[in-house]
Amino acid sequence: MMMTCNAAITDGQGKFFIDQIQVAEPEADEVLVRIMAAGLCHTDYDSLTWNKPLVLGHEGAGIVYQVGSNVTHVQVNDRVLLNWAIPCLHCFQCQLGNYHICENTSPVTGQGHNSQLGHAHPKGTLWKGSPLARSFHIGTISEYSLVKVAAVTKVHTDKLPHECAAIIGCGVMTGYGSVVNAGQVKEGSNVVVLGTGGVGLSVIQAAKITKASMIIAIDINPNRLVMAKQFGATHCLQADPQDQGLLNIAQEVKNLCGGRGADYAFECTARPELGAAPLAMIRNAGTAVQVSGIEQEIPFDMNLFEWDKLYLNPLYGKCNPARDFDRIIDHYLAGELQLNEMITARYSLKQLPQAFDDMLAGKNAKGVIIFD
Repeated sequence: MMMTCNAAITDGQGKFFIDQIQVAEPEADEVLVRIMAAGLCHTDYDSLTWNKPLVLGHEGAGIVYQVGSNVTHVQVNDRVLLNWAIPCLHCFQCQLGNYHICENTSPVTGQGHNSQLGHAHPKGTLWKGSPLARSFHIGTISEYSLVKVAAVTKVHTDKLPHECAAIIGCGVMTGYGSVVNAGQVKEGSNVVVLGTGGVGLSVIQAAKITKASMIIAIDINPNRLVMAKQFGATHCLQADPQDQGLLNIAQEVKNLCGGRGADYAFECTARPELGAAPLAMIRNAGTAVQVSGIEQEIPFDMNLFEWDKLYLNPLYGKCNPARDFDRIIDHYLAGELQLNEMITARYSLKQLPQAFDDMLAGKNAKGVIIFD
């Protein structure tokens, strides 16, 4: 039997609206989740122009409403958060533990686009009687979401608010994992963070957790830098928008780091013209991490790679949900990771237009849609 609920839908041509959809009961390897909170990020805005109608949203948390017959790790009424990079658990990359770049189901690596392994059954979500896709196979800006069991991670505590769990599912995980899993930042090292939105603040907090000695935040927005300080930055530098490639401010970074540059630099701006900027910030044999997912062609001055520098481009902080989500939650419970404080605004589903406007204006670290 299909249930009817409200959801945010895009036409794929730049418009979005709230309308009713129909969601099916779960098949054997599926879970029906009542969404309690959905995080909002720039990818959700980008999805408005993906040339197909779909349910918006890829950060979400809620309560299990119904489970399929083969589902054993969660049960009805469990608190859960959703993972948008749904692994098949069987392919070459999954066998290596690289669940975030699954060869069968990844929606972003250029592989798995035609596979149904990551999807709930094709007619599981309907709009006006026709099948409707969901963003990253989960579509969290909806009162209910039908997902594959591998998209669901149980939250083992009732001390984590649903809205905090929701933002773990993408932005926090991407920042935290880029530091801990990809960059493997060492205690006592110097770290630079370019861009201090939600992902950048998560990088700053993860660097603090790893006991980095110096955490240098860079942004053009002074209000963001104030927030960066509150989340653990030891130094804040306001960038000049006319500073091409941030080469001038890179010299300030070098001066702070004894003249040689930082050990690690993380690019979190999503601005293609800054794709090479972290290389200018690091010392010889340092590590630059491109966190924000720049995909455009950009020119590189190969001198920036000298000497022995590493440039990493991890997806989703190399997320392993079973390992990383529990780690992040433990840091939150220990008071080492601020999540409530990152959520600077909460909205109802009907307020989604305002939520997008505030996000694009840079007002929020993270905005969250709350479902009653």
